[in-house]
Amino acid sequence: MTRISPLLAFVAAAALAGCNKDNTLGGNNAADQNNAAANAAVQLPPSIAASKIYRCADNQVVYVDWLSDNKTANIRTEQGGTPTQVSAPEAGKPMTGPTGYSLEGSAAASSAKIGVPGHPAQSCKA
Repeated sequence: MTRISPLLAFVAAAALAGCNKDNTLGGNNAADQNNAAANAAVQLPPSIAASKIYRCADNQVVYVDWLSDNKTANIRTEQGGTPTQVSAPEAGKPMTGPTGYSLEGSAAASSAKIGVPGHPAQSCKA
């Protein structure tokens, strides 16, 4: 029993030696104050403002997620499919994306003009 007590005291001292109260999780380090990336304002991507399902003139179904910046949207040709993003230089202008993708309209409207590869741009109703 006498050998366990000094060994236990040594282990406890070694465990406490790793504690340092100067380094806190708050990031109050002088190096953080000079780091421009740490102090830069972060701009989050736009959120989904509305999701609509459209049926087009040729009976095709298109899924559109309108984003909150009013300049971008995600188009899918299959439910749960991979979205393709279309964008416009400013809000209210027609949006274009990769070859064949286009979108004209707004999230508030009940119809939009949608173009996807293999189909010309056509009027679609929500």
